[in-house]
Amino acid sequence: MSVAVRVLALVALVAGLVVVPPAQAGSSGPRAIVSTSGGTVTLAVTYGGKTVVQPSPVGITTERADLSSGLTPAGKSKRAIFERYRTTSGKKLDRTVRATETTYRFTSGVNELHLVVRESADGVAYRYELPQDTGAVTGEASAFVLPADSAAWLAKFRRDYENPFLRYTTGTAEQAEYMHPALFETGGTYALITESDVDGRYSGGHLVHTGAGRFAVKLWDEKVAVSGALKTPWRTVIVGSLATVTESTLVDDLAPASRVRDTSWIKPGPAIWSWLAGGRTVQQDLARQKEFVDYAAARGWPYVVVDAGWYDDPNWRQTSFIPELVRYAQARRVGIHTWVRFSSVDTPAKRADFLPWLRKWGVQGLKIDFMDSDGQERYRWYDEILPETARMHFLINFHGAALPHGIHRTWPHVMTTEAVHGAEKSSGVTTSHLTALPFTRNVVGGMDFTPGGFHRTRANTDAGELALSVLYESGVQNLAGRPDAYDARPLARWYLEQTPAAWDETRLLSGRPGESAVLARRSDDRWFVGGAIAGEARSLDLPALGKGRWLIEVVRDGAAGLVRETHVTSEKLTIPVAKDGGFAALVCRPVRDTCARPTYGLPATTVAVTPGQVSVQPGQTFEMNGTFTNTSAQPLYDVTFAPRVPSGWSTSAAVRAFRLAPGESLSGTWTVKVGADPVVGLTDVPAVAQFRPYRFGSGVEAEKATLAHVWKPLPAGQSYVEGNDRSVEGRTLTTGGVRFGKGIGTTPADKVFELGTCTGFDATVGVDDEVDGRVDRAAGAGGSVVFVVIGDGRVLHESPLRRSVDPALPISVDVSGVRSLTLRVTDGGDGTSLDNAVWGDARLTCRT
Repeated sequence: MSVAVRVLALVALVAGLVVVPPAQAGSSGPRAIVSTSGGTVTLAVTYGGKTVVQPSPVGITTERADLSSGLTPAGKSKRAIFERYRTTSGKKLDRTVRATETTYRFTSGVNELHLVVRESADGVAYRYELPQDTGAVTGEASAFVLPADSAAWLAKFRRDYENPFLRYTTGTAEQAEYMHPALFETGGTYALITESDVDGRYSGGHLVHTGAGRFAVKLWDEKVAVSGALKTPWRTVIVGSLATVTESTLVDDLAPASRVRDTSWIKPGPAIWSWLAGGRTVQQDLARQKEFVDYAAARGWPYVVVDAGWYDDPNWRQTSFIPELVRYAQARRVGIHTWVRFSSVDTPAKRADFLPWLRKWGVQGLKIDFMDSDGQERYRWYDEILPETARMHFLINFHGAALPHGIHRTWPHVMTTEAVHGAEKSSGVTTSHLTALPFTRNVVGGMDFTPGGFHRTRANTDAGELALSVLYESGVQNLAGRPDAYDARPLARWYLEQTPAAWDETRLLSGRPGESAVLARRSDDRWFVGGAIAGEARSLDLPALGKGRWLIEVVRDGAAGLVRETHVTSEKLTIPVAKDGGFAALVCRPVRDTCARPTYGLPATTVAVTPGQVSVQPGQTFEMNGTFTNTSAQPLYDVTFAPRVPSGWSTSAAVRAFRLAPGESLSGTWTVKVGADPVVGLTDVPAVAQFRPYRFGSGVEAEKATLAHVWKPLPAGQSYVEGNDRSVEGRTLTTGGVRFGKGIGTTPADKVFELGTCTGFDATVGVDDEVDGRVDRAAGAGGSVVFVVIGDGRVLHESPLRRSVDPALPISVDVSGVRSLTLRVTDGGDGTSLDNAVWGDARLTCRT
């Protein structure tokens, strides 16, 4: 630094003004201008020498100190930041961080405030450091003042970050609370405001527009507990062109380094998510979930997500189908993720009880829902559960959650976070919102929007929906469609089969928030391009992604559905786009006639089995016949075909084939013997074909089951009443965790039986465990009934009110002399729905 500059800096310091050295101020990149006047401090952000964020207040207040005024400069220091790190997912896997960090020191009486400012090529960030303990934080003076004529894309604040982004003008935007991130444009330069490195040391924040383009930071907590010295989160402004903002990794760059040493088990990839394909009922149906596993396996998609409802049976640890589904999926190279309610894991004791079960079963991922808070207490919960789930090797998807604040760098097993007005919403998912998300919410981290719901009514076209699989980055891309909807759109299915969920490079090719977006993401040597528009039909350009010739395969909307076009060119490609539509493209060098590669999904096979259903008792035998057919175009190896029977059962020998050519079949006939003390109810007995799809590959399975209805005989003099032997939804009768081979599953209704010379009626009653108690399990809502036994019009027995959470209740009723017996279920008088009732092992004692 020259003598003149040193003198200038000294004069400025004495005058209470901190300035940027002239050489830095003349740079074209983002710069922070920190100034003091009258004991207050402001920070402005410039880009290319022009002010983007006007001088804005900084400072912090605590219980024992006001460090927002009365501040005196006490010097500054500077250091260079250089880091390299690798992530498991995101816009690009390999990251390089270059920044200048300047610490401005201020005093106020006996207290000291450090304002730490980082400047990098893609933005400016600052945080407060308090070297002394001054008690709880009571607020920040932090604000961002934008020129009044700036364009702004903002979403009203919600605790779960699920509001749409709308276009405003900064000065005239409603004075209200808004979510991070907030995007602004002034003079052709963009600034995205958010925060990074938020954890249990502090509170999350959001923005409050107080008028005239001033957006103040409001903390969730009125008091933030602090013990000792403090480092706050980074107030972060990503600055530059729209491409700079979109491609930025600044939020991750500011976060702490990875706390997971071994990341080899962390595998990003697409998942089938069946909630929008069938709702809660499908999450409780093993057969349907197996269908989704089969579909994922055939596509080469690595995961299936089972959502809310699978463990709403209070006895889920004993009754859940998840262990069977995990086994089934593992045999098909698919991993199972399960939804988890926050209230099930909100304390150490609950986690110690809950998570080991899923770990033991082999569940690979957790979708944890309903945190709904930016408070310090909730961030302390994140601090606890993140290392626990990393040790257990669970991939994580946070729903009903706070915004990502660099979590993907620090905890790389977090694959994605909701915090978005996504495809689950029934309104507000306009194409303007869809084309704003790549420039707003998705800038700061993986976003679980759940694209691919082609079967649903949407604002966009099929090609526009397909484009979202590239436009939106998510370490686990949860695809929300139904198999039949994918099969009806084979070009969409083809493209999704090729699309990965982690990227080596991301480029914004063109766009403007709320109007259009064209992004290219590279995986290895292939580029995936997604383009979408809001509004009237127009053309979008796909520029050359490098010198030389490229093979470009484009899927777009045609007159009768999706069409695919193939081009070889070294120039930009102009693509016609339908109203509210888009396109998806696969781009590579033209060394082959297609950019598509083998997906290594399971080869097509079929299994046929007879009989479809049998009714058997302990110790009995039945015959099964099965045929396994190779319907693929490749041979299969080391085929073994036999029933897989429950523990205690037995079956005859398997049939085998060393090689099964395309079109060939392998058939077998087996004698199956039921165990002496089997589990009663409905039991699948699958005929399982184990085989290798490649000569030296690992084995996989295909199967088809005979449904065995197992029930125990009664002693002489007793007989079961005639019933459906099924729950209302067609499953095994179960109440209070007790299974029944015989009985009646019913909603409130009467069942009438004519008797002979009978003396007793016995049953075990309760609300069926398939009822989930979703309204308020603690209060017993979600199913409540009363069981009434009536003989010749006279009430012989009336049970107390039975709720979803109550244990099974045995009843015994004297029916001597009764000719007409009525078994009645009422709703208990409270009008509650979901009253699926069980008369388990309903039986009569009669004289012959």
